[in-house]
Amino acid sequence: MDKNRKARLLADLKAAIGSLPPRLKVIAKYIIDNPGDFGMDPIRVSAEKIGVSPNSLVRLAQKMGFDGFEPFRDPFRHALVTEREDQMGADWIAQLDDGDSLAQTQGRLARNEINIVSRSLRMMSQDRIETALRCMTEARNCYVTATRSSYAMAYYFHYVGRMALPGLQLIPRHMGSAVDELIGATEQDCLIAITFAPYSAETIQSLRYARSRGARLIVISDSEVVAPQIDPDVVFPITTQSHHYFGCYGGAMAVLECLLGHLVSLGGEEAQQRIADYEATREDSGAYYKAGRTPRIRS
Repeated sequence: MDKNRKARLLADLKAAIGSLPPRLKVIAKYIIDNPGDFGMDPIRVSAEKIGVSPNSLVRLAQKMGFDGFEPFRDPFRHALVTEREDQMGADWIAQLDDGDSLAQTQGRLARNEINIVSRSLRMMSQDRIETALRCMTEARNCYVTATRSSYAMAYYFHYVGRMALPGLQLIPRHMGSAVDELIGATEQDCLIAITFAPYSAETIQSLRYARSRGARLIVISDSEVVAPQIDPDVVFPITTQSHHYFGCYGGAMAVLECLLGHLVSLGGEEAQQRIADYEATREDSGAYYKAGRTPRIRS
């Protein structure tokens, strides 16, 4: 299992750190202290965080018996993002059920989250996906709107999606109304609306107005009929049931993440290049925090 590979490698690093050259000791300590970051970061980013050259990381990988950096990092990456989670069973939830009251509550909450994500994805049928992608990619402008708690999801969908779909626009901008942004909408445009009960009056108004302008509609909601006089082109029904007062949005985020994956896939090399350009610009402008040089360890 990937978790065991990672644990063995960490144990090997701890055992070998005393005999490593000074620069490799610094790298080994960073990996031991930050296995999650090391598993996700590219070699250049890890080198910058540690304050060494990428070649030093390759040297440590070879010192630990690996052919190169990627095989060395692989156990840490796969321990974070496993592709076999669905095969690992739910024994951990059963163990929570046998625990104290806090553990039992966590078991109920976790089981509910898994259920709502699974059901929301199961209802994300191929015909719905194809219709939504066609509406988005053929549109002159593709607007996305939401209010209150749903706004965070709309913001994230726009933040990532615009790299694959340049015509994607988050509305309203600033403190205006979404309807203000839709005044120029036509049948060439598309509106994505995210809303859950109790439904936002502003979002309903935006949907009705966009439809009156001939725009195509994509709705992500807990009901296929959120209000009269809307008639969307496609609805992604989401399960939001929860054990607390507010709805659970894990299923909605899963559906949005899948749509983002489809957009990036359809965007091909152009989308990949735009993503790379965005990342390069952020790094060049100092948008990301960079840790200072890790002090050397003295024997």
